[in-house]
Amino acid sequence: MKTKETIGVVGAGAWGTALAQMLSTDGRDVVLWAFEPEVVEAINSDHRNPQYLPSIALSNSIRATRDLGELADLDIVLAVTPAQVLGRVIEGLTRAPRDLVLCSKGIEAGTGRLMNDVARAASPGSAIAVLSGPTFAHEVAGGLPTAVTLACEGGRDQWERLSPAIARPAFRPYYSDDVTGAEIGGSIKNVLAIACGVVDGLGLGQNARASLIARGYAEMLRFGEAMGAQAETLAGLCGLGDLVLTCSSTSSRNFSLGKALGEGRSAAELMADRTTVAEGAHTAPVLAELVQTRDLPMPIVIAVNAILEGEHPREVVASLLARPLTAETPGDQLDIA
Repeated sequence: MKTKETIGVVGAGAWGTALAQMLSTDGRDVVLWAFEPEVVEAINSDHRNPQYLPSIALSNSIRATRDLGELADLDIVLAVTPAQVLGRVIEGLTRAPRDLVLCSKGIEAGTGRLMNDVARAASPGSAIAVLSGPTFAHEVAGGLPTAVTLACEGGRDQWERLSPAIARPAFRPYYSDDVTGAEIGGSIKNVLAIACGVVDGLGLGQNARASLIARGYAEMLRFGEAMGAQAETLAGLCGLGDLVLTCSSTSSRNFSLGKALGEGRSAAELMADRTTVAEGAHTAPVLAELVQTRDLPMPIVIAVNAILEGEHPREVVASLLARPLTAETPGDQLDIA
């Protein structure tokens, strides 16, 4: 009987730990790299990650380490670090894995690069894939049914290698070759989730949130088209699916951040106090700069960035509502005097 290949996971936050737990359910070994020594100790001695995923008892086949060199012999590595440090961490791998699967969602500050561009530069010998979709870490770790997009730059050949290694009875990947689209969906939905949280924190109602999701999705499509993504990708799990989940629950870190902003707390206070990363707060200023440079109309993204920079949420919402009336779809022409 063929031994199941060991998989590496780089990043032991809630999502990385959940993926390691999910991958271990078929009995394979998983090597999980963590930055914090106390997290490594807890996982190896108690089979728990009390800092990031305290409710889950972890499999004995998960081994934590602080040494990236221990992943050197692995052909499949999932990168699950915060987006802004992804490149630096990947550069620490002593050998480029055959398949590098990106599970971080964001756009690099200072460069505007998507994570696949960051990873390609940091690990040029690896074939890049992106795993993205509507996923709350505690549900994946608990074995609840989940479907995701697995976008493979190496096409069907890479999919044939990766899908059997990643799929589990309750974790179902769907194939795509649109790496850019998978990344854009995962990045922009975090910013839009902050907006939906603000709506909830201000008590503006369900109508407002549904409208914001729909108009936010239009902005996602607009940006995706400008970046060369496929509209079909953004209509799938890693775009619309992830957007609906993240914009509808306080289990979303980004939604929770927005809700607290709407309730009157400052962005500086909230970001300093969080042990987990709300990626949308880091993505919003980068995305706002990109859309302004490209002259793309994305008022919700601009509004979120304004709130994060300190403008009062109610004033920002009022400005959004006061914008000139326009067509819902770009193809519809209006002649409004």
